[in-house]
Amino acid sequence: MANDIEKRLTPDTDLKAIQPTKADSSQSDDSQEQDDTSKDNTKKLSGYAVVFDSPSKDLGGFTETVSKGAFDGVDLSNVFLVNNHDMSQVLASTKAKTLTLKVDDKGLYFEATLPDTTSASDTFENVKDGNISSMSFSFITAEDGDEFTKDDSGKVVRKINQVKSLFDVSVVAIPAYDDTNVEVAKRSYTAWLENSNKEKEVENMTQTTIIENGAKAEVRSFEDYIRSQGEKRDGLTTVSGKMVVPTEVIGDVFDLKRNKDNLAQYATVKKVGSAQGTYPVATNQTGVLATKEELAEIADVDADMFKGVDYKVVTRAGKIYLSSELVEDAEVNIVNEVKAQLKKLVENTDNQNIIELLKKFTKVAATTLDDLKHVFNVDLDPALDKMVITNQDGFNWLDTLKDSNGNYILQPSITAQSGKSLLGADIAIISNKLFTTTGSALPFIIGDVSQAVFIAKKNEVQTQWQQFDSYSQGLAVIIRNDYEQIDSEAARYIEVTPAAAPTTTPKA
Repeated sequence: MANDIEKRLTPDTDLKAIQPTKADSSQSDDSQEQDDTSKDNTKKLSGYAVVFDSPSKDLGGFTETVSKGAFDGVDLSNVFLVNNHDMSQVLASTKAKTLTLKVDDKGLYFEATLPDTTSASDTFENVKDGNISSMSFSFITAEDGDEFTKDDSGKVVRKINQVKSLFDVSVVAIPAYDDTNVEVAKRSYTAWLENSNKEKEVENMTQTTIIENGAKAEVRSFEDYIRSQGEKRDGLTTVSGKMVVPTEVIGDVFDLKRNKDNLAQYATVKKVGSAQGTYPVATNQTGVLATKEELAEIADVDADMFKGVDYKVVTRAGKIYLSSELVEDAEVNIVNEVKAQLKKLVENTDNQNIIELLKKFTKVAATTLDDLKHVFNVDLDPALDKMVITNQDGFNWLDTLKDSNGNYILQPSITAQSGKSLLGADIAIISNKLFTTTGSALPFIIGDVSQAVFIAKKNEVQTQWQQFDSYSQGLAVIIRNDYEQIDSEAARYIEVTPAAAPTTTPKA
């Protein structure tokens, strides 16, 4: 039960909408104009997402409270504030430092700075007008983190003593105590009742075995009962001294770090309406205006200002099946994790096709940094917004080059994915697995990718469906794109074979 996500309503939230501060209207016009930049127009919400020791309504035979200390040790570094538990309406997050969570004697207090979005503005106004006054939170109870007891009147109370994970706090209009949201707690309650009955059975069996029979065979039966937790299954045996216990199918998903630089962000990407056609793209033309005599007719522009790029999109797709058992037993939302992986497949596809296209540009052989400078300064038009793309080996070669004074050639850049620049141009690093050469040369691309690569994007779709005959879920991603060259003079593909370092003869 501890690995299921639960949602709970917090009615007594002290939810407040904090109005943006405005400039004093008594100021003169000049004064107000000077202070415009200092106005705080941000909208904020504050209140309690969780209130300790506050009983819930009846959840189907029991009520529930959250104890002080339930959030001790809980990682609150990546929690979202959302609207009605809808992750498409994120209002703030602790990771972005727009959401602050603080545990005090009353409960889990929050303050949030809202973004300038329609959903955030609507939420703010509803809270300000009193239409919404409740909060809710999504969480997972830690293993053995809850307990059931009976009060003096015989009513059962579930107390949550330790939360394992907090996913989001949510502004809500409708209480989250519906049958679906309390299903986990009900299962936990049912298990508690069953365990209570088991304890009585064990007590009765102990009395029968020890007091009435006293036989060793009955003692062994009692031990088997304890190890199997009272369950009887055909063909199931127990090993001496061990118990039959369930096994967790999956815990947190660990995201192995990979290169995050999607080259499509540098290309010219256009949404197209048809599967094939011609898209006009402005060229890097060098035409000039002709001299005109008074009252003479204006001459035609002698320049090709636009180039038609022909495209024909193709469909690329992939699918994966997940067993429903895996989806149900996973602590995290495994479906969302798979969707994120499918998105990475799209980025990998972009990178591979863009690299293969750029490698078809004019090829240059080089041995030194001066050769790269020649490409940068002479081969390519100075008007181009040039960048450098290389693989891990190529970057390592660049990163170890020094000038005659022993200073490294590469310079820091806050805009570059690699954090470095060459000759003032940002450097992007692609994995050796994706960007390779046939020999031992180091691959480089220098140029303006937006002038070099055109991506015709027809559609990108993620689908999800149920496979009832195999009790599984299918997920797929489909893209319909084409990758075409725009200007053949906008980039160069360079293979660098570094010159051998000169050898020196040691002095006698």
